[in-house]
Amino acid sequence: MEEHYVLQMKNIGKEYSGNPVLKGIDLNVKPGEIHALLGENGAGKSTLMNILFGMPVIQNTGGYTGEILVEGKPVRILSPGDAMDLGIGMVHQEFMLIPGFTVYENLKLNRELTKANAVSRVIGKGYESLDLPAMRKDTKEALEKVGMALDTEETVSELPVGHMQFLEIAREIDKKGVRLLVFDEPTAVLNETEASGLLASMKRLASMGIAIIFITHRLQEVIDVCDTVTILRDGSLVANHPVSETDAAGLAESMVGRSVSYGDISGREEAFDDSDILLEFQDFSVDMPGERVRNLNLKVRRGEIIGIGGLAGQGKLGIPNGVMGLYPARGTVLYEGKPLPLNQTKKILEQGISFLSEDRKKIGLNLKESIEDNMVFSAMQIKGEYLYHFRLFSFRNNKKIRKFAEEMIQEFDIRCVGPGQPAGSLSGGNQQKVCLAKALALNPRVLFVSEPTRGIDIGAKKLVLDKLKELSHEQGLTIVLVSSELQELRSVCDRIVIVCGGEIANILSPREDDAKFGLAMAGVKEERV
Repeated sequence: MEEHYVLQMKNIGKEYSGNPVLKGIDLNVKPGEIHALLGENGAGKSTLMNILFGMPVIQNTGGYTGEILVEGKPVRILSPGDAMDLGIGMVHQEFMLIPGFTVYENLKLNRELTKANAVSRVIGKGYESLDLPAMRKDTKEALEKVGMALDTEETVSELPVGHMQFLEIAREIDKKGVRLLVFDEPTAVLNETEASGLLASMKRLASMGIAIIFITHRLQEVIDVCDTVTILRDGSLVANHPVSETDAAGLAESMVGRSVSYGDISGREEAFDDSDILLEFQDFSVDMPGERVRNLNLKVRRGEIIGIGGLAGQGKLGIPNGVMGLYPARGTVLYEGKPLPLNQTKKILEQGISFLSEDRKKIGLNLKESIEDNMVFSAMQIKGEYLYHFRLFSFRNNKKIRKFAEEMIQEFDIRCVGPGQPAGSLSGGNQQKVCLAKALALNPRVLFVSEPTRGIDIGAKKLVLDKLKELSHEQGLTIVLVSSELQELRSVCDRIVIVCGGEIANILSPREDDAKFGLAMAGVKEERV
């Protein structure tokens, strides 16, 4: 009996400027199946999904070769509208929300509910009024399905990144007639507890007969929820088989062509004491919507990697964003014993404090500019580096800029055609590496790093984390690392601060039992010596 597939992509090929990025890819997905699509950044996953969803970048660059069948019938998907008409929904790696709109306006955009009024009864349906209560009700119900309670009236620009991800997913779930959903890194900005809730929602959707293509770099998630896995490497298909036939290590090896491990639990707490404090937070508060910090007190030792963890919305993201002046902060932060000028970003950067933001699109990069210009822009503006200085005038030192960019591209394995390539044309993971290079170009003494491996494949993740350890262990850089992934914190940090309700619940060694971390994340405070 012939297999029934909701989607078949046959011999799909794609080139950019004569460069082959997909080479004869086949992908077959059954109804009710959770199908993992894996590969390193730049392997072709997002391009394949852009073809499926009819994204303009595909048609604007010459289209694609091959054939797509939905429910066994050949289709030509030339726009996202075509995809949605076929019952295909997609949660993109980069958010497709309108910042100035509210939560419910974003969720119901182009699918607004209306109700009759006196004018419409005479002139026609086109003059009906928006049914705002019904739209808000639908929004709440869709958010509940992904385990998130949000104020439907809140403006999206005020939401933390993690909450935006839930809204993206809820919007797709709210659509009617969906038969296939593509999830592109939906858990990348979520901590382990939130991710578990999202995975449970995916399983419920699959049990309803909805097919799911799941792109993730968290390989254990594939083992936990997926039925089948397809793996791409350098634009080619390298594996397709049931998930039951492999494990996380096997998946990683297929993705990168070599054995990869996360590394042992870290911790150098014995190498530090409280006699050499570089940063001290005193009654520090931050008004970051969804990530507020309340009267936090913390000492950061010179040269250590201190981790900040906790559930989404509990304040961990507010700490670096407040220090860097991106959201209003009050209280005191002592640096080398002297108060920092809070709420003044430029002056903070001038002090030798650098920041890798969790939001690479809004804060980290100018997507229209080249890789090299993004890397050195802050260093040029803040420190006057990468410039020729001649009396009252300064000029770009293009040779020095190019040299630094090429070194960073090689060191971080940034998949690109060269330093002059626009940052916006890179995959999300490669954009994240450019952001890290930009932060390091300032030669900081303190580096705040927020979700540094969001959207990065396992091979690149190890590279970035190893680089952070090298910067601290060998060069003495003090690093404050904020992450939603507890295992990530435990693999590189010397101490881990768990934040709950905007306050410190506990400060733990990375070697502590999981139970202690769980209690701290739940808000159970413990006396600390």
